[in-house]
Amino acid sequence: MGVSKGTLTFTRYRVAGDVPGNLADFMDRQIKLFAFRELTAGTDEKALGWTSLDNVLDTDFEYANYSLGDYFVFSLRIDRRAVPPALLKLRVLRAEKEFREEKGIKKLYKAQREDIRETVKLGLLSRAQPVPSFHEVCWSVSDKWVLFGSLAEKVNDDFKDLFKRSFNLSLSPFIPWDPGALPEGITHPGREFLTWLWFKSEERGGSVMIPGTGDVEVIFLQKIVLESGEGEYAETVACRGLHADLEEGKSALRKGKKVTEARIQLGAGNDRFEFTFKADTFSFQSLKLPVPTDADDDDREGRILERISLVERATKTMELLFALFLEQRLSPEWESGNPPFMKKWLEA
Repeated sequence: MGVSKGTLTFTRYRVAGDVPGNLADFMDRQIKLFAFRELTAGTDEKALGWTSLDNVLDTDFEYANYSLGDYFVFSLRIDRRAVPPALLKLRVLRAEKEFREEKGIKKLYKAQREDIRETVKLGLLSRAQPVPSFHEVCWSVSDKWVLFGSLAEKVNDDFKDLFKRSFNLSLSPFIPWDPGALPEGITHPGREFLTWLWFKSEERGGSVMIPGTGDVEVIFLQKIVLESGEGEYAETVACRGLHADLEEGKSALRKGKKVTEARIQLGAGNDRFEFTFKADTFSFQSLKLPVPTDADDDDREGRILERISLVERATKTMELLFALFLEQRLSPEWESGNPPFMKKWLEA
């Protein structure tokens, strides 16, 4: 994710439930109890657990300062053993051939084929080296949110399961809308929001007024992905170009597609952010933070806390923009999915 340095890619969650009053003791006990342990020799395909943010080999947390003010910062390590499908297929075919020759038969039953495949797979797994991956975690205890450094569905499923087992707390997606409270007809609020935001970014030359906050800068950059339909019927158009001044994209909008992903430059006050925004999950990919002018590389805690503060500013600004969109989306002026002024923009 890049809590300490670099760009950040993360999925956001809300935390349901409360931690015990003796938080420090609870956290120290639970994070060590579910710390990462190496895969032992055998056929286990996966091992996962918590490690230090600064040193992924530190699973005892003897020297790990994972508590920073109101935040806990640490990492999830996942080791996976895997057998390449092509290798497994080749070895299974060879094993089936040898079995038929040994038994003097021409055809295998389904159960025999399954047994052979499982035996071959276990044999290959026992010799395969596990491949590690590391994903940073930032947990705000008082505000009850978590940032997790991956967008991959399988990795996020592993994270949510381990978080639940470790801390007895459930995680739910951090999206700024209640799916059950939206009016009928708004099935993809994130996509409608990002489509509206593209329009707003061009309405006043990149300046968007948020009541009570003031102007923020929104510029679409490099890439816009649009989609319509669901599942196997989904149709996707990916457009690339400077500042997204792309007739192809507007043509796709006129045909009913909505923006699902875009690279955005966001300006809030003196801070400038750049990131790829995922509309359906309200997620951020490759978020570039402003470079602090008075950054001290030796002040680990101060550097991390400042970066977390900047991440919160970027995410909060996008939430305020969504609130502005939703207010307009639910107003009487919104007609047939687009207000009149957006129709003019599309036809221009």
